[in-house]
Amino acid sequence: MNAASLSPDALAGACARVMWDDDNATRHLGMELVSVAPGEATIAMTVTDIMTNGHGTCHGGYIFTLADSAFAFACNTYNQRTVAQHCSVTYIAPAFRGDRLTATAREVSRRGRGGIYDIRITNQEGEHVAEFRGHSRTIKGAHLPEQG
Repeated sequence: MNAASLSPDALAGACARVMWDDDNATRHLGMELVSVAPGEATIAMTVTDIMTNGHGTCHGGYIFTLADSAFAFACNTYNQRTVAQHCSVTYIAPAFRGDRLTATAREVSRRGRGGIYDIRITNQEGEHVAEFRGHSRTIKGAHLPEQG
């Protein structure tokens, strides 16, 4: 597959497929890649028993992981290997066993080797559960060959 010949949407999808195949953590947690487009990604996950803490709510680490996965897929849509440089999360409301959480990532800025992405996490009722901001950094390498 020649990355240079793909439309931006097709390139984003192809990069996501390559990443998905190697992303054991995201797949192991039962996450689903709902959509991907240049600078955007949506991933969903159902909170299971093992994801709950001593308060009976979803452990914040799982919410962070969901958001981080959406961030990773959004910032890797340009066929440049990109990693997290800095991330922060604000928890707004609890999530519970059985809740279907959706993390929607969107690009805020992308200049040079750095990017900023905002990720909103909501439950199945559309209630705002958390807000995540990720700062990305491109590194050497591509997901797909530039020439076929």
